Amino acid sequence: MTEYLTRLNPEQRAAVEAVDGPLLVLAGAGTGKTRVLTTRFAHILMTRRAFPNQVLAVTFTNKAAKEMRERVSSILGQSAEGLWLGTFHALCARMLRRNAELVGLSSNFTILDTDDQMRLLKQIMAAANIDTKRWTPQVLMGAIQRWKDRGLTPDRVTDAEDIDFANGRARTLYAVYQDRLKQLNATDFGDLLLHVTEILRNNPDVLANYHRMFRYILVDEYQDTNTVQYLWLRLLAQRPDPAERNICCVGDDDQSIYSWRGAEIENILRFEKDFPGATIVRLEANYRSTRPILGAASHLIANNAGRMGKTLRPGRNDAEGDKVRVVSLWDSEEEARMVGERIEALRRDGHRLTEMAILVRAGFQTRAFEERLITLGVPYRVVGGQKFYERVEIRDAMAYLRVLNQPADDLAFERIVNTPKRGLGDTGIRAMHDLARREGKPLVVAAWRMIETGALRPKPRQALHELLEGFARWRAALPHEGHVVTVATLLDESGYTDMWKQDKSPEAAGRLENLKELLRALGEFESLAGFLEHVALVMENDENPDADRVGLMTLHAAKGLEFDTVFLPGWEEGLFPHQRALDEGGDKGLEEERRLAYVGITRGRQRVIISHAANRRIYANWSSAVPSRFLDELPEEHIQRDGGASAHRNKMASMPSAFSGQFPLVARKPRVAEAGAWEVAARPSRSATMPVGQRVFHQKFGYGRVVAAEDNKLDVEFEQAGRKRVIDSFLEKA
Repeated sequence: MTEYLTRLNPEQRAAVEAVDGPLLVLAGAGTGKTRVLTTRFAHILMTRRAFPNQVLAVTFTNKAAKEMRERVSSILGQSAEGLWLGTFHALCARMLRRNAELVGLSSNFTILDTDDQMRLLKQIMAAANIDTKRWTPQVLMGAIQRWKDRGLTPDRVTDAEDIDFANGRARTLYAVYQDRLKQLNATDFGDLLLHVTEILRNNPDVLANYHRMFRYILVDEYQDTNTVQYLWLRLLAQRPDPAERNICCVGDDDQSIYSWRGAEIENILRFEKDFPGATIVRLEANYRSTRPILGAASHLIANNAGRMGKTLRPGRNDAEGDKVRVVSLWDSEEEARMVGERIEALRRDGHRLTEMAILVRAGFQTRAFEERLITLGVPYRVVGGQKFYERVEIRDAMAYLRVLNQPADDLAFERIVNTPKRGLGDTGIRAMHDLARREGKPLVVAAWRMIETGALRPKPRQALHELLEGFARWRAALPHEGHVVTVATLLDESGYTDMWKQDKSPEAAGRLENLKELLRALGEFESLAGFLEHVALVMENDENPDADRVGLMTLHAAKGLEFDTVFLPGWEEGLFPHQRALDEGGDKGLEEERRLAYVGITRGRQRVIISHAANRRIYANWSSAVPSRFLDELPEEHIQRDGGASAHRNKMASMPSAFSGQFPLVARKPRVAEAGAWEVAARPSRSATMPVGQRVFHQKFGYGRVVAAEDNKLDVEFEQAGRKRVIDSFLEKA
């Protein structure tokens, strides 16, 4: 009966068997958190302390709930039925359907998706005669979601919680929105927790019923809970008899990295205050990583003041391994080259690509690594996001560039003619298409014709006229301004960057960073046409989704994952720790950035390679980068420092030291002869091994013959697909 307990270490077993009273399990990275949680659940059922429907088990994802259900069933030896096991939202939806009438709903209420919520808000704002261009519905929706995450109904929003919106009308609009939802017998996702919390607050009989019902509460990832989730759990756990407050929260205060979406680290830090006499069990035996990796992570996170404290130690017998490498490189290009070469070397040694990951602080950083991996012919996947050139803001910007380069590009023009909004409805665009087809002319010509003939209403006609005149002006500026300056001007004057500056969604800042990265990429090419051709070739990378691939993701997306080899690039001040986190969060922001660094290091099982560049390009100029303060917080006994870029090459005073507001193109720096072990030379072109006339094979286009070569770009006449220009790394000799 207790065989399942023998598979636990002493700390894990203590957490499983401490079933009476409140318990906080501080589970460090890789210490068997899920095993403890599921074994504790099964132990409660096996020892007959409760029936399955008397245990409330809460997770953050459906995947985690499914895994817990399967593991509990495996221990029990039979399917676990009747469980109250699921995500916060799923469990609250179940509770709300039982008590919907207490908040003015029927039990068959509808849960609206984001599009429906936005449509409803627009209707409410239109009825209130609010200018939705000045006061966007997205900003109001963001405020309402934050209020709901904090457990605030409209009457609970104080002046301190209010926002400057529509001349102080945000709270009134929130109240109208809630009333309309009730009239529609609907909720949004935030309401599921908010309504149930209000029901428990205001109806002692309902709360008492749930107290009798749930004898045990289990909570996963407690450090990620927001305020309303905390309030809901606290109400359910505060049974009248303190001895019966059997709540077990499992989490890691050192991995609390989601404050930007409402998570409150204070929830886990004040557990002992909420539940006096609570038992604290620390899981510190890590079964994932080597001793140097654990030593580096523990030493780094110890610099945080706001933590409960624990030190990871190896739980495996084979925990010795390579030191964590800290690699100093000259610039971001060399950094991408180093990572690519290390990946290729590991692959040659028999390591699988799927066991390697590049973890970046900001989404824009993926661009350099994507392009390098494509050049090397290394398959990759972007986890939790899109590839750089597939992101909506990059596709929009590329459409602007294509029209700038080629006015007759109808597909590109159609994409941007009303982005940002210029008042052109579907009818106007359809009329433009009809005119273009009738006269056999490009859409741009048809647009000019409609302006001249007065076929459009005054406002869209004026906006379209400004756009077309803008393209003429930007095109004329290209020869003497240069393509980088011209494109930067285009994105500003067209209103495109301003569109994202006005967007208050959490993703907007990242989109603006991506646009800056696009300008950096543009500065690496001699012409706009050359850049567009390069991107077209990059986008041709269409690998098998099931193939062995390197993982490329942000540090936030990497939480919960693990890899044999982890690359952590860009450890520089302003990038990591990120300047926005420091500006907005102060000391708390810095501590969360440090927790993010801790999460990154502890993703690695066997090897971790941290890198920083001495120089990064800002548009077409280079600027010096300062190494991250986190590098000074790593323990020397667990670190091996490689590369001498920042030490022996900073004498190159010819490089501009900062972005000056001008955009002169900088000549590519000369390569130095004394490259260190981790400073790799550029990969030689394969064109010499695939000369003109060579028969080749491409996985997508089949067999063909090389008819022209330019560096690593080859023109190939394919037998089935015709003539294509492809990067040499995608070809094999036939």
